[in-house]
Amino acid sequence: MADEAALPGLLPSDAIDDNAIGADGHRMRMRQRLLKTGPDSLADHEMLEMVLFLALPRRDTKPIGKALLAKFGDFGAVIGAPVPELATVEGLGEAGAAALKLVQGAALRLLRQEAAATPVLASWDRLIAYLSASMVHERIEQFRVLFLDTRNRLIADEVQSRGSINHTPAYPREVVRRCLELHANAVILAHNHPSGEPTPSREDVTMTADIQRALATMGIAVHDHIIVGRSKCVSFREAKLL
Repeated sequence: MADEAALPGLLPSDAIDDNAIGADGHRMRMRQRLLKTGPDSLADHEMLEMVLFLALPRRDTKPIGKALLAKFGDFGAVIGAPVPELATVEGLGEAGAAALKLVQGAALRLLRQEAAATPVLASWDRLIAYLSASMVHERIEQFRVLFLDTRNRLIADEVQSRGSINHTPAYPREVVRRCLELHANAVILAHNHPSGEPTPSREDVTMTADIQRALATMGIAVHDHIIVGRSKCVSFREAKLL
């Protein structure tokens, strides 16, 4: 629980008017609950409502938050939804959509920085959490490469290509070129399956082998290839496909 004395903007409990009415009173009580008991005390629709009333101060954001959940399912799916799909929700507007994408960006930045803080192979759970958050809500396949230095620290994380709902191209020559530009010593490959089923296809296995052969000629290792599905990820290394 947050210490009220440590939060100069937080009113003491006896200064809060529990009988305050209207939008301002409702929002004040939600802010106090967030600051005193933390974000876990808020339901998904309340989290969305609070994010949106910062972006849409003159709108009643409660029905917008509920409409977003009805359309997309849960908080993560809402902030991960493409902007054109968010734009179809009545009342959200550009400011509301931008606020949601800012929340998503902040969450991904935190996860990426945590994953990069130590050698990737020593913080595997953090890496999987980051990759899952980055790609699980994507509507089309994307192929990305994590470039590592000699100590297996993250140099760069780049989306190399985007494809269709069930295919994305991957070009070994481009992966080699980028490794040389970044002076990478190893890579981790990753892509998502928008269908939600992360089982590797024959094409996935062939593509991985092609990239591994191309990088081996330059002395660059492929540590793993991660496929991100709806509820789990599959590691080529663990599945003995690499």
